[in-house]
Amino acid sequence: MFDIKSFYEARDVQDAVQALVKEPDAEVISGGTDVLIRIREGKDAGKALVSIHNIPELKGVRLLENGDLWIGAATSFSHITNDPLIQRLVPMLGEAVDMVGGPQIRNTGTIGGNICNGATSADSASTMWALDALILLSGPQGERTVPICEFYTGPGRTVREREEVCTGFIIRKENYEGWYGQYIKYGKRKAMEIATLGCAVRVKLSEDKRVIEDVRLGYGVAGPTPLRCRKAEEILKGAGVDDKEALEQFAKTALTEVNPRSSWRASREFRLQLIEELAKRALTESIRRAGGNCNA
Repeated sequence: MFDIKSFYEARDVQDAVQALVKEPDAEVISGGTDVLIRIREGKDAGKALVSIHNIPELKGVRLLENGDLWIGAATSFSHITNDPLIQRLVPMLGEAVDMVGGPQIRNTGTIGGNICNGATSADSASTMWALDALILLSGPQGERTVPICEFYTGPGRTVREREEVCTGFIIRKENYEGWYGQYIKYGKRKAMEIATLGCAVRVKLSEDKRVIEDVRLGYGVAGPTPLRCRKAEEILKGAGVDDKEALEQFAKTALTEVNPRSSWRASREFRLQLIEELAKRALTESIRRAGGNCNA
């Protein structure tokens, strides 16, 4: 049994926002794969729930007129993985969310919940950081857009107000066009495992595929929140795809920008080893996917 004060099925986004304002202890629920676990464990017991799960305007993936990619917050992981636009434009995101839990979780859980629960271990988070995603929020004061790099404030905490509903995400055309990437998740098991570390790398190569014009490096579980290693990124800009020294420096510089902790899943020292090694592996695969010849 779940200790729930009340359950309200919102008709649309504004209806959900009004319900959250009306009920001071209400919480948004969509797939419920995180919220219901917290309630069962007693952390959020006795709260009212406002469901956005069946609001059509929050589901799906579409290309906007300006070429930006829109992803609805209530879109399930399996939908994202199998969506033709995701497969064509940002397959890395589809691959990342396909590593969440098992099939039942992926069919129910949503990308909005995965980002908004604030967990550094969220499989979509480091990839969304590497994509420079924008988060769309709707609340009593209207709508606002928050860059993902400004969204997290601490472990399990974000700038989203309790009365706000995450409606979707925007990936700008310039952040996916010409980019290729790889997400690597390390866990003790191959399936149904929370990430011990997640590493996302994206690259944009020169026309002749010999030079790294731009690169993004994102991590999950390398600090209290997901993060980008911007100093490491600068190391590689303009480097040759087969520049082994630059690749090594890229991975080592990342170590100066992270702050992993020891937990029952892994020690800080082991996570630091993973941070360096996965950066090199993900970069090598990203270059290969982009059409470059990386022999590092």
